[in-house]
Amino acid sequence: MERFRVEVLAQTANPQQVIYAAMHQDYTDGFVYDERDRFPSEEKCGEIIVNRLLAGNRGHFGCLEHPQIVFNCGYFPHSVMQQARTHRVGVSFDVQSYRYTGMQVIDVADGKKDVEDVFYLRPVGDYTDRQGKKYHYSAQQRQADLEWCVEAAKRYKADFKAGMSEEHARGKVPFDYRQHFVVSFNLRSLLHFLDLRYKKDAQLEIQKLCELMFPHLEAWTPAIAQWYKENRLGKARLSP
Repeated sequence: MERFRVEVLAQTANPQQVIYAAMHQDYTDGFVYDERDRFPSEEKCGEIIVNRLLAGNRGHFGCLEHPQIVFNCGYFPHSVMQQARTHRVGVSFDVQSYRYTGMQVIDVADGKKDVEDVFYLRPVGDYTDRQGKKYHYSAQQRQADLEWCVEAAKRYKADFKAGMSEEHARGKVPFDYRQHFVVSFNLRSLLHFLDLRYKKDAQLEIQKLCELMFPHLEAWTPAIAQWYKENRLGKARLSP
């Protein structure tokens, strides 16, 4: 999991002031654009949003849909991408396709690229399945699985060199090949995504995705992130 990365490509500037402007327009007869030089500070806007929209679980999340943030997420297994797109999360994805990027598999077969840069296996350790059964994933098992990944890459190369299309040959590669993706959220949809996936019974790897997203949320909307951490994080209160 040390290879996993989440970086911000773009984000709405002064997001808490944007939310404040939307909220303020709901109950003022003025045109809020003309008041922008008199808006409270970004920090103060965060306090107002928490007190007027979020505190007491009031559920007024509509104004949070205006600010946008775009993440570039890297080196996550395909299973994370599948989970991330499950349920109605209201986000947009662009995902690395193995129809166009399969040469990296051939690079593994040729020894030009580290197998773990292309395929993901969980670390050695103790795990529990969904029914509560405990098991140990040993170093020996993991090494055997890495060797199997290399053999699968060699089969992919052989098929591709024999004329098979990329989308056909990729059926031979392990399910959890790594994928990079770009994903955009509005603030409400990001909080909803964290509700779904930043909880203890979520898949381990998607929990890590949320863990890497969260510091960016804290830097972007600190007051809202702090409120979320204290009131919703890990509690699976869905669909804000």
